[in-house]
Amino acid sequence: MTSRYVGDVIHLRGRGADLLIDVSHGAPVIVYWGAALGDVDADSVRAAFVRARVPGGLDVIAPISVVPEHGSGFPGRPGLSGHRRGGTAWAPRFQPAGVDEVPGGVVVHAVDAVAELRLAVTITLGDVLAVDCSIANEGSNRYLLAGLHPTVPLPAHASDLLTFDGRWSREFQPVRREWRSGAWLAENRSGRTSHEHPPLLFAGEAGFGEWQGEVWGVHVAWSGNHTMYAECLPDGRRYVQAGELLHPGECCVEPGETYVAPTLLGVYSSNGLTAASHGFHRHARALAAHPASPRPVLLNTWEAVYFDHDTEQLKELATAAAAVGIERFVLDDGWFGSRRDTTSGLGDWTVARDLYPNGLAPLISHVRSLGMEFGIWVEPEMVNPDSDTYRTHPEWVLATDGYEPVFGRHQLVLDLARPDAFAHVLSALDSLLSNHDIAYVKWDMNRSHVQGSGADGAAGTSAQTHAVYRLIDALRSRHPAVEIESCAGGGGRIDLEILRRVERVWTSDCNDALERQTIQRGTSMLLPYEVMGAHIGPTRSHTTGRMHSLAFRGLTAMFGHLGVEWNVLTLADEERAQLTEMIALHKRFRPLLHGGDSVRFDPVWNGQTAASQAYGVYSADRREALVAHVQLTTGMGLLPPPLRLPGLLPDVLYTITHVPLPGSRIEWSASGLQLTGAQLAGHGLQLPRQHPESGMLLHVLAV
Repeated sequence: MTSRYVGDVIHLRGRGADLLIDVSHGAPVIVYWGAALGDVDADSVRAAFVRARVPGGLDVIAPISVVPEHGSGFPGRPGLSGHRRGGTAWAPRFQPAGVDEVPGGVVVHAVDAVAELRLAVTITLGDVLAVDCSIANEGSNRYLLAGLHPTVPLPAHASDLLTFDGRWSREFQPVRREWRSGAWLAENRSGRTSHEHPPLLFAGEAGFGEWQGEVWGVHVAWSGNHTMYAECLPDGRRYVQAGELLHPGECCVEPGETYVAPTLLGVYSSNGLTAASHGFHRHARALAAHPASPRPVLLNTWEAVYFDHDTEQLKELATAAAAVGIERFVLDDGWFGSRRDTTSGLGDWTVARDLYPNGLAPLISHVRSLGMEFGIWVEPEMVNPDSDTYRTHPEWVLATDGYEPVFGRHQLVLDLARPDAFAHVLSALDSLLSNHDIAYVKWDMNRSHVQGSGADGAAGTSAQTHAVYRLIDALRSRHPAVEIESCAGGGGRIDLEILRRVERVWTSDCNDALERQTIQRGTSMLLPYEVMGAHIGPTRSHTTGRMHSLAFRGLTAMFGHLGVEWNVLTLADEERAQLTEMIALHKRFRPLLHGGDSVRFDPVWNGQTAASQAYGVYSADRREALVAHVQLTTGMGLLPPPLRLPGLLPDVLYTITHVPLPGSRIEWSASGLQLTGAQLAGHGLQLPRQHPESGMLLHVLAV
């Protein structure tokens, strides 16, 4: 990645994308973000982007800067909003104050002497476009910040928009729409990344797909409240704006202080959505916390025993788990304090002596003797009123004095921005990990923030989010070998900032394989498979009541960090054998699944519903692939259309083998045929008929 000055235009070259930044306006202006340009002439660039004035408009055309300014005539949503006492300094206009080079990009400085504000914008381009903004108060009184939202332009032909909706147990649901005019807005006030509005969108040229069309993606790397906004202005210009959502009065920048906005990350591809998502994946894999070792297959006890903890039964469960190939045993909720259901015990992170009279050591020792790692569930940000912690310190909750707090799951939020509450939780978790052989922590967060005020009475979500980061960072510094999973009622805290600190996310509380097909497909547009927790649940789903074959459940969970959430003590001999075979199959392909590039193929639609879909992983050298084809519902045809596999090496000959799934009756007479990459991308493969809610697995290997 390189940068080059061309007058007031800075040319950044990244992996598969170029960026042109005009630094002559104060706040920098991204005048181009897209395919590689070659050498650039500054005068030609300026001439190419000149816009004519239009009747009825202003005498100036304000650019879409990284921080657009209402005071300069920008007709859309300003990038900076706030004011000083009396409502002054509400529409700043910045002037250039210097540019510094940094690895992969630049820092652009700008000042407004009237508003007494200093802006710094860092822009780098590598695997992703990263934009970081900060605002410093150089005045003598406080600046009440309402929002600092980095903004990136999109070209006029990016006229299709892909966003994501969701809810608990149904996360990352894609919503595709034509974006001809107007604005789209999503706001999240849950206090976590959100089940309902994950901070991710893609825009592209009309009809873009997984392997065709120009695509731009934007993500806010932040684990608290956020806003995302996409607008097509009346003059045809488009932009995306995203950042932290601040409650009224939540952020007061005192004299001499600086507010730093969450990082906006962007990706570009000239070849569709799959290639665009690879930019996010490469970024995730480059983070320090990203796991380097094979992802252990785990068993989580929640849907096996719920709150029914019995040491001897758990030992038997561990023995049965090890026998089928499980490598990590995770003890879920119910092991501590008075926690026998959801009504009590949260906040008291000491082992329940009535359940474990000799502590956790006997269970951990048994698990370790079986060759498995031991993991444990915690929810450190929460407290039940029926707990010793709350009875001793009721003032520690994130609530507003004078009002009856709103409960969720009989629990309240601990205000970790309070130093005493923070120290208490850190000490309890540090003691738990110091005194036990624990390799893995499942970190849960099961309720939204509602009227969550800090000790000073102001909204506390922003401070709480930073405190959660500090808490995880402090715990990791004391226990660097312990892995952490981000679980927030399932997929409520999935973003690329939490992944700086954790090795895994729990993709959803829903283990229904049919629901998971859509959930995991959407999540894979942001994350690589190895950090996406995916479990084989019971035959009958605990969240939906549906029943699926083990073959379908196993195939769905294979493309992720595989786990089992099923009472394996209750398995019939045939089920146990099939589960053992399924786990062995995952381990066989684990290096490819967790080291290659995930790929998706455009679904086959039946009206508004996807009848079938295919996805998989290609090795980095494109000489091996593993592809799943899944029939979700009945289609209009008795047979699926041919499956085409673009992106392999066109002149290389491949053998395509059907990998039978345990318990599946699907057969394919053409298994073992040989085709070139060009033929696989061209005419593809005719697959056999599949019943709804079933799938098949193909192994593609260069000859």
